[in-house]
Amino acid sequence: QVQLAESGGGLVQPGGSLRLSCEASGSRFSINAMGWYRQAPGKQRELVAMIISGRSTNYADSVRGRFTISRDNAKNTVYLQMNSLKPEDTAVYYCNVVTKVTGQSTIRPYWGQGTQVTVSS
Repeated sequence: QVQLAESGGGLVQPGGSLRLSCEASGSRFSINAMGWYRQAPGKQRELVAMIISGRSTNYADSVRGRFTISRDNAKNTVYLQMNSLKPEDTAVYYCNVVTKVTGQSTIRPYWGQGTQVTVSS
């Protein structure tokens, strides 16, 4: 079993910055990919950013150039640096981690509990 711990959400004014973090803990697992999704009321959950083990990344068009995803492999932690925040970024942000159990070929996704990001003046 893998547990995810998210932190870093909060209330910020437009143009401000926040950094989200997500740490994966457990035993006998490896991480294939880590990323962030978000969901606003009445909308579908959407991919914000993703980083794979080879450090290849992809971003939603709405955040490209403003958000940066990074990964600390030694700490099993993924970060999302959010700059130039807009009211449209307001949502619950969920960490997503895709893992592989040591000695097995199957993969399994895990979701964090979600952290609220509110951008308002």
